[in-house]
Amino acid sequence: MPDPHGRPTVVVLDYGSGNVRSAVRALERAGAAVTLSSKAEDALAADGLVVPGVGAFATVMKELAAVDGLRIIGRRVAGGRPVLAICVGLQVMFERGIEHGVEAEGLGEWPGTVELLPAEVVPHMGWNTVTVPEGSKLFAGVENERFYFVHSYGVQSWDFEVAQPRMAPPLVTWSEHGAPFIAAVENGPLCATQFHPEKSGDAGARLLRNWVESLTKPAAGAS
Repeated sequence: MPDPHGRPTVVVLDYGSGNVRSAVRALERAGAAVTLSSKAEDALAADGLVVPGVGAFATVMKELAAVDGLRIIGRRVAGGRPVLAICVGLQVMFERGIEHGVEAEGLGEWPGTVELLPAEVVPHMGWNTVTVPEGSKLFAGVENERFYFVHSYGVQSWDFEVAQPRMAPPLVTWSEHGAPFIAAVENGPLCATQFHPEKSGDAGARLLRNWVESLTKPAAGAS
C-alpha cells in the first residue's frame, strides 16, 4: 500500500540475517516508510527492497532460498524495480563464493568470485576510503568520505561485458585491504555495498538518502 505521507515504501527482507533493526532505523531516517518482512507480496510491491547480509555466503544463500528470496530479487531486477544489497547481500549477487574451501553458487547477477582477502589481518573491520567512479548517483555528495566495513571476503576483480550497445555499463566503486576489492556496484535497478551504510555515520546516512530519494523517480528500463 502507498504510504499515507507520500514517503517511498521500502521492505527490508527478513530472512534471518542477523540484526537488521539498525538498517530499518537508518532507512526511516533517510525518509522511507520501512517494513521488515519475509513475505513475497510485500517485497514485490514496495518501491524499494533492501537485502541485508551477515554471515557466510552459503548460509545466506540457503536462508534467502527459504523465503523465496532468489525469485523475489530476480523478479525485481528483471522488472527494473530497485534493490539495494548490503555486505554479504552484495556478495551473493555474484556468481559464486568460496569460504573455508567450500564453494557455493550465488545469484549470478554479476560475474565474479567472492574469496578471502589477501591481507595480513582479517576481518577487514573499520573505516576505509573508497574510489568512486564518475557519474555515481549513490555516492553523490560523499565521494571522498570513509565507510564502515566488516568482512573477510570480497570480489577482487571485475569482468563485465555489456550485452547491448545501448546498455550503460555498471559503475563500480573500489576499496583496498591487502588488495583492491569491490566496495559497491550501481547497475540499473540493482545497487549493492560491501560496507554497512547504516553504520557509516553521516556519509552512510547521505548514501541511503540518495537511494531512497531515487525511488520516487522511474527506474531506467522500468515498465
